[in-house]
Amino acid sequence: MYLVTTPKLLRAFYPNTLVWDIPTTEKIIYLTFDDGPHPTITPFVLDTLRQFNAKATFFCIGKNVMNNKAIYHQILYGGHAVGNHTSHHLKGSKTNIFVYLKDVSFAATKIQSNLFRPPYGSISKAQIKELSVSGWQLSFTNPVTKQLQTANHFNIIMWSVLSGDFDVKLSKEKCLKNVVNNAKQGSIVVFHDSEKAYQRMAYALPKVLEHFTNLGYRFEVITQ
Repeated sequence: MYLVTTPKLLRAFYPNTLVWDIPTTEKIIYLTFDDGPHPTITPFVLDTLRQFNAKATFFCIGKNVMNNKAIYHQILYGGHAVGNHTSHHLKGSKTNIFVYLKDVSFAATKIQSNLFRPPYGSISKAQIKELSVSGWQLSFTNPVTKQLQTANHFNIIMWSVLSGDFDVKLSKEKCLKNVVNNAKQGSIVVFHDSEKAYQRMAYALPKVLEHFTNLGYRFEVITQ
């Protein structure tokens, strides 16, 4: 189960340090892509964005960056932004806080960004406290985990619109409608540059770009 748009009640449950959208008076939408980089799917995304002079923010998994370094650098060379999406796509609510922070910290050695998005949108309030802009607060005594104290703090980026491209039961047409019917100025929209999402994302992305470009929108990166 998931919600295409994020209700105010859900946002209120989390600390106000989380970013759900970016208020703006301009016609700007913030496209984001989770789970890459992928050797063929991420280049498809980059080529599609280039056709519309669009920029996006890629929340990368550490192990995928290690396996696809050239693709990661293509993202940066294209003028896009990157963010940390953990090293192994851990679900925060089911992961010990020390394990979670260590996984994020290792990804931070590969991904030069202070933007962070929790996989599945799952993160505990304790994990938020340690990762957010207030910095890392835990007192580490173990020599292995003590190094985490030197890790960067993060701006935690959530979203206002889910395309649903990860949902194998969703039609590609409905994926497109999820974005077209709900995105507006300041929206943070989630797609995925992953094999699971490819069929729906590849159909929806160019049509989303065309639709909103024709309406006078720009697509920009989330700044750090």
